[in-house]
Amino acid sequence: MSGKYVFGYGSLVNPRFHTGRAMHGARLSGWQREWRQTSLREVPFLSVRRAEGAVLTGMIAEVPHDHWPGLDEREYAYDRHPAKPEAAGHSTPPDTQIYAVKPHHHDDEAKGPILLSYLDVVVQGYLRVFGQQGVSEFFDSTEGWDRALRDDRAAPIYSRYEALPAREQDLVDRHLARLGVTRITALD
Repeated sequence: MSGKYVFGYGSLVNPRFHTGRAMHGARLSGWQREWRQTSLREVPFLSVRRAEGAVLTGMIAEVPHDHWPGLDEREYAYDRHPAKPEAAGHSTPPDTQIYAVKPHHHDDEAKGPILLSYLDVVVQGYLRVFGQQGVSEFFDSTEGWDRALRDDRAAPIYSRYEALPAREQDLVDRHLARLGVTRITALD
């Protein structure tokens, strides 16, 4: 492999954002995925933080034409960090980066609700790449499920949302129920 690569652990796991680019599943040691509230908006982002002993499953994807500015614009709230993922059956790209929310954007006091429209896109990616076991690992390895979830499927707020088939919505809903996540509607 040559070029530049990103390690995705949220919406960047969804293959529809990587059409025609080299990509494959991988694991990254030393990083913990979490819901991170910021000063930038009322709902949390998925982010990562360094954490000894943690292992993160995600996607290594090529950055088209080494064009970091376009991806950096999409991920404007994040800083890029060097990453050394392990990819079973693949060589690990030497220049792989991971995005983490910039510390000066952290807002540890606020507890905005997770957007279901965003979560659906993330889970759809994990299901397509890693199957139902990958979806379970995503829910189990993510911290911050102690906040509410805004059910915005009827009027999605997340700009990259595409409605999931009923069976995939049910899969998301079962995991949320298992974790005891409180649902609110956009009208609450």
